[in-house]
Amino acid sequence: MEIQFHAHHAKVSDPMRKRAERLVVRAAERIPRVVSATIRFEQDGDVRRVTLSLHAPRHHDLMGRAEGRYFGPALVSALARVMAQASRERKGLAKDRAHRRARART
Repeated sequence: MEIQFHAHHAKVSDPMRKRAERLVVRAAERIPRVVSATIRFEQDGDVRRVTLSLHAPRHHDLMGRAEGRYFGPALVSALARVMAQASRERKGLAKDRAHRRARART
């Protein structure tokens, strides 16, 4: 999996980059066929914003955005939003499969 980092008016430390990479790799293990991820760090005054987007073929891109006073909590919040989207998408796929099976039986 390819991970891209972008920093917009922000200084991101190496430990924060490694933490972000570790969290995204762990999340990608739960989401099928993720091929790339983009992590964007932004700073606007006291507000730090993190945007995560995960890309998988034949799936919607999963995107999470959060802001906070520090990058760490914003990163965790953005990742939680991505995982919630992945969970909803998995439920939708399961319903779709069940619907197709039921239609095939009739």
